[in-house]
Amino acid sequence: MHSVEYGAGTPILIIHGFCVDHRLLLGLDPVLAECGDWLRIYLDLPGMGQSPAGPQIDSADAVADAVSSFVRDKLGAQKFAVLGNSFGGMLARQLVAEFGDQVLGLALICPVAVADQGARVLPAKAVLRADPALMASLTPEDASDYGEMAVVQSQENWLRFREATLPGLRAFDPVATTRISNNYALTAEPETRFETYQGPTLIVAGRQDHVVGYQDQVALAGSYPQATVAVLDRAGHNAHLDQPELTAALLGEWLERVRTSTSTDGRPRVRP
Repeated sequence: MHSVEYGAGTPILIIHGFCVDHRLLLGLDPVLAECGDWLRIYLDLPGMGQSPAGPQIDSADAVADAVSSFVRDKLGAQKFAVLGNSFGGMLARQLVAEFGDQVLGLALICPVAVADQGARVLPAKAVLRADPALMASLTPEDASDYGEMAVVQSQENWLRFREATLPGLRAFDPVATTRISNNYALTAEPETRFETYQGPTLIVAGRQDHVVGYQDQVALAGSYPQATVAVLDRAGHNAHLDQPELTAALLGEWLERVRTSTSTDGRPRVRP
């Protein structure tokens, strides 16, 4: 599995969403770099970015197993934090279930909380501010991709989207991702595998996220009693691109909680 690393120190695994790649989250790296000594490990999930996916990668379970294998090979018994976005947020929750107290902290940005799209609680798609001139200046393909996600259309927001999102959208393996999407749900919800996770947790959702919503994400907090939960207005499924300053502030506070958590003395984080 392809990965990109920056810095040194305590590992933090950073997992992107579906049909994009690690570049989606690279804009978060400055705040991660400023908040202590962290080895930031950005993954390309199988079938996305530069990570190939053989026929055995045919479900979310298979992707989750590949990520768990990567963690075991790369980190062994070393403690680590994890940050996941969208589909990567579902995988991050799975890592808590799989690795338990080895996970120092969990951050979720617009995570998949309900895998079944038909069962999600979703707001209507909304564009709070349109920019017709900007949209007319884009190629039809770019305008379609950007228009599907943009809540507040602007030149600045488009440039963030172009840098972070478009590279992955143009690079994923459609055959592999179709196999995965046909078996998109994990066999067992991660939270059914433990009672609570006591580590420092952050859940960020977009108020206008019409892809995964925000109400199901708020409901996740019941399994994460040390969670800060933030629903950001003027933010869709790419909340970290729509509200970069707020997202950075929340991540900085979360990393400080992880760094100073008294749970690092061995007190159990996961109650089975």
